[in-house]
Amino acid sequence: MRQQVTAALWRIALAAALVCGIGLLPWLTHTDPALTVLKARSADRDPTPEVLAGIRDQLGLDEGPVHLLGQWLGGLARGDAGRSWISGSAVAPDVLRALGASLLLMAVALLVAVVTAGLVCGRTLRRGARRQLGSGRRGGTVSAMLASLPEFLTASVLATVVGVQLGWLPALGWYGPQYTLLPALALGLPAGAVLGRLLDDLLPGAFREPWAVAAAARGLTGRRIARQAVRRCVPALMPNLGLFVVGLTGGAVAVEQIFDIPGLGRTTLQAALAQDLPVLQAGTLALVVLAALATGATRLAARLLTGPALRDGALPTLAEEEGEFAGGGVLVTGSVITVGEARLLLGRG
Repeated sequence: MRQQVTAALWRIALAAALVCGIGLLPWLTHTDPALTVLKARSADRDPTPEVLAGIRDQLGLDEGPVHLLGQWLGGLARGDAGRSWISGSAVAPDVLRALGASLLLMAVALLVAVVTAGLVCGRTLRRGARRQLGSGRRGGTVSAMLASLPEFLTASVLATVVGVQLGWLPALGWYGPQYTLLPALALGLPAGAVLGRLLDDLLPGAFREPWAVAAAARGLTGRRIARQAVRRCVPALMPNLGLFVVGLTGGAVAVEQIFDIPGLGRTTLQAALAQDLPVLQAGTLALVVLAALATGATRLAARLLTGPALRDGALPTLAEEEGEFAGGGVLVTGSVITVGEARLLLGRG
């Protein structure tokens, strides 16, 4: 109990420090915000000390970082993220619209990832349902190739070949459901290939467990046993799935830029390039909150899917029991690996 309280306090302190760091971005960038605003609004005006002093007074920069942080936090409590230094418009509506576009793209990309993972481990599911799994080396060259592809490269190829040369789907813009397919494929295919390989390596252990043997002896259908085997493996994948969801957010920055999608990643990137710090603050905070919610949701889902037997320690997790990649000899027992590490391991396997 004491360790849980300490861990919770540490997380709260870390979150508070992160939020304060985001709030102090105007003071941490080592650039003159007044000069940035002057170049954006009146590029022809000379940056005289008097002009810069007037802009600092208008933005409240002369009142110090503590006052600026308090003002920013107070505005967030009222739902006000400030105004853009470049356009002068309210930041919160623009960031919320960008967040909505990113969430829609992420949802479709997760659907693509689930379908891809099902295709990757489909052969193992069929053979396991028929009790035909052997101890030989399984394939996986195609899934390893998909997993090793970076999102920006996949997006560029899809936009050029499918969107421009073949003209099957729109290559640029964000004007309807059909515009989500190519960017969702660029994000979902690599993540789905990694998840599929991880699931494919856990499934044989599930099919060899006593419950599966007993279920087959009692005459249960292979399809039902396969469904239970997938459910048995999913809790071991949930921590990695949370990281993949967060990784989709990072990969979406390049994908949104390539496909000209007004999402949160592209909005934050453009704000960083233009040094529009209020938009950058709100976008960064939204990305951090999204990552925290995704991680919490996957942990809750893993706890709900685990069941009382696993929670009480009566049944070991498959990550502890069967953690070897096919033919690669690399153990991932119980540990959470990043997308890049998984791609590296799959490339060796």
